[in-house]
Amino acid sequence: MKITVLSDTHLPKGRRKLPDNLIKDIQESEFIIHAGDFQSAESYKEIARFGELVGVYGNVDDREIRNILPKRRVCLINGVKIGIVHGDGKGKTTEKRAREAFDNEEVDMIIFGHSHIPYLRYHDGVLLFNPGSPTDKRKMPVFSHGLMEIEHGGSWSIQHKFYS
Repeated sequence: MKITVLSDTHLPKGRRKLPDNLIKDIQESEFIIHAGDFQSAESYKEIARFGELVGVYGNVDDREIRNILPKRRVCLINGVKIGIVHGDGKGKTTEKRAREAFDNEEVDMIIFGHSHIPYLRYHDGVLLFNPGSPTDKRKMPVFSHGLMEIEHGGSWSIQHKFYS
């Protein structure tokens, strides 16, 4: 099963739009995971029209998105338990806030956003993954999103896809 992982799309804002290579990956995926900051309900609906979307709201998301999506969630896909949270808050690093959001739950990985900085590291046996942003790279040299593959039986892999 192929899954496209993204966060911090912040649409619509100026002339931003979803990049063609992201759209291609989404179209080839069975699931889309979004770790918040769609910014508008229109952005959420645009992404959801491509397929099954599992997401959370972020700190800039409007009231309509907050009424549709939770702040954090755990989903089980083909035997892999995935925690999803945006990661915003006060104090600590984004990574620490994301990890602490699931301190009392056993998860295989945590997908988060907020910082717009691609991240892939294990903390206490749990993979933390931030896909970066496909539309708002801030100080990063490139845009990015994530691609995950989950096999039946629970084996999985995840990586970043970088582009200009």
